[in-house]
Amino acid sequence: MTTVQLVGAGAVGVRAARQLVDTPGLDRVLVAARERARADEVAAALGVEAVPFGSVPAGVDALALAVPGPAAVPLATQAVDNGVSVVAACDDLEGVNGLLALEVAARDHGARVVAGCALAPGLTDVLARHAADALDRADEVYVARAGAAGEACVAALRRARRERPVEWSGGAAQVERRVGSELVWFPDPVGARECVTVAAPVELLHQAVPTVLRATVRAADVVAPRRRALRTRRRTDEWGAARVEVWGSRSGTREGVVYGVIEHPAVAAGTVLAVAAARVAGLLPEVRLLVDDVGARGLGALVEPPPFLAELARRGVKAAAFEGVTAV
Repeated sequence: MTTVQLVGAGAVGVRAARQLVDTPGLDRVLVAARERARADEVAAALGVEAVPFGSVPAGVDALALAVPGPAAVPLATQAVDNGVSVVAACDDLEGVNGLLALEVAARDHGARVVAGCALAPGLTDVLARHAADALDRADEVYVARAGAAGEACVAALRRARRERPVEWSGGAAQVERRVGSELVWFPDPVGARECVTVAAPVELLHQAVPTVLRATVRAADVVAPRRRALRTRRRTDEWGAARVEVWGSRSGTREGVVYGVIEHPAVAAGTVLAVAAARVAGLLPEVRLLVDDVGARGLGALVEPPPFLAELARRGVKAAAFEGVTAV
């Protein structure tokens, strides 16, 4: 019997729970949230089981975390110590770094920790790997994002915009001086948005594209989402988008590959989290892995891009090249 426990019942968590319920071969889905009433509400709506927050019942094959970094890291640590693999959607720099720091513990206990399983980081890292595979050698990666999945995501993104930006340069993540905004063109209907370089976990981009010499993440400003009662989920009305631009060499010439995604952020993040959790739990064998060992890493360093993107597309989340060709 394959079991996945989902922690978090906000905008991303509810969407992930719906995707997990629809995953073939997944026998049992457990839902936990800080507010037990919220977990009970989601569990009743989806026909799954609510469990207490902060515990990992016996028999769980993978723990999917749809909570902010400060909550995700201790929950992941507990799971890893019990030999349970973890996938996490948190996108803040501190949270991702805390998850990657579980590398030794994960190896010691035979578990996987997959950090940044959302839209950005997450899907953008997979797209960066996919773009790099189209080149002979990739050395620059530029990611931009617009929109946020929920209140926690809004808070994390605003904090990332306030802090000094982090770039991958000189073989390491470097804290850089703040610079002005830049106009970035996203797919319609988001269109052009002013973006600034943010404090982001660029280590995940380096893991996805090991030859990269420079990588940055830029983000547009966000507006706190308007609450709406949509049965068992809260989601923003705003469309989100991501743009991934990779430069390198191909056949002796300098070339760039650009992919874009347009989707409600909670939908994209929840779908990415659910697919990653199902794969780590041993399901979806068609989603092939780049590495088969345990340890802590980002999503872009774990999955082969084409089958992972194909699975997302099957579930309604599609990425496309800027020429309009689907990136699968």
